[in-house]
Amino acid sequence: MKRSYIYIMTNTYRTTLYIGITSDLNKRVVEHQNGIGSKFTKKYNLKDLIYYEEFSNIKQAIAREKQIKNWKRDWKLNLIKEINPNLETLKIM
Repeated sequence: MKRSYIYIMTNTYRTTLYIGITSDLNKRVVEHQNGIGSKFTKKYNLKDLIYYEEFSNIKQAIAREKQIKNWKRDWKLNLIKEINPNLETLKIM
């Protein structure tokens, strides 16, 4: 089965968060960085990947995306800081 990802993008100042889902994380991040595909990420200049999770089942990824989108900002930041304490821009291979 094809891999799926949920991911969180932010801006330079880490003031706005965007949660998305994709089957090709590298491609999607590059699209965001080039202002393609999401008016929201383009409007708020969200170019930095700071968190992602990988799933083997698209249904699990969709459920997780919906779950996180309903969380308070503090909860989202705590989740991110578990793997990325300094909210650094992640590099994907």
